[in-house]
Amino acid sequence: MSSNDLVKFMTQQVVSYMDQPKEERVNNRAERKATKQPFLFRWFGVIPMAISMFLRKKK
Repeated sequence: MSSNDLVKFMTQQVVSYMDQPKEERVNNRAERKATKQPFLFRWFGVIPMAISMFLRKKK
């Protein structure tokens, strides 16, 4: 991929982002944030999630 292709791609992305209405951008950002996985699961994998579930079950 040449630098011209990269510049062209980045320009297209910026222009498409700027063309969206503000409400749509805010909704997209909120939707992405809502679908994120919890912090422990995202950074450390399944083990902390399994430990927390085990401790919750034990109580």
